Parts: sequence; structure tokens; C-alpha cells
Amino acid sequence: QVQLVASGGGLVQPGGSLRLSCAASGSIFSINTMGWYRQAPGKQRELVAIISSGGSTNYAESVRGRFTISRDNAKNTVYLQMNSLKPEDTATYYCNCNALSGTPWNRRQADFWGQGTQVTVSS
Repeated sequence: QVQLVASGGGLVQPGGSLRLSCAASGSIFSINTMGWYRQAPGKQRELVAIISSGGSTNYAESVRGRFTISRDNAKNTVYLQMNSLKPEDTATYYCNCNALSGTPWNRRQADFWGQGTQVTVSS
């Protein structure tokens, strides 16, 4: 199994910045994509940003140019630098990874989710 632990959320004023981190641990053989999703009250969960093992990135149009996703493969950690935050960025942010995990005789490729971290943008 793979465990994801996210941190870095909090309360910030509009225009401010936050940096989220998410570390993956467990019986990991390899991690394919790592990403961040968010869910605001009453809305569906949506993709914020995703990064491949090779460093290719993709962003939601609403955050492009303001957010930057990066990863440290040696630490199995993904980061989300969020700048110029807006009230509409308020949500619970979840990290995700697609990983090959298990035992040498029983491996599986699957998606795993972190516990979520709250980001509130308000004056």
C-alpha cells in the first residue's frame, strides 16, 4: 500500500502565497504521475495540476500562471506552489499519485489519495 501525507494548507489573504507538500511512502516500486486536486463545498473534485515522472506538467486553466507543481523523485514528494491566490481557490486540496506498489510477487498499479489539506483564501 501507499500512504500520502499532505501538509502546508492554511488561511491566506487574497494575493498571498502558500506551498503544499505531499510525501508518498510505503511499498513503492515506482510512481508514475503525481498531482493535486481540489474540492470546494458543493462542487465536484477537480484537477489542479499534474506532473509525470519525467517532469511534464499540466494545469487547470484557472490556475495556469499562478500555480507551479514540482516533484522530488528521490523523496517521492510532490509540491504545489500557489501564488496570487484568489478567494475562489478556497477548497480542500488532495494529493494523488499513480504508483506501482505491493510485494515482488504481487504488484499492482493503482491511484492513491492523501487525506486533504484545507486552503482558505479570505481577507
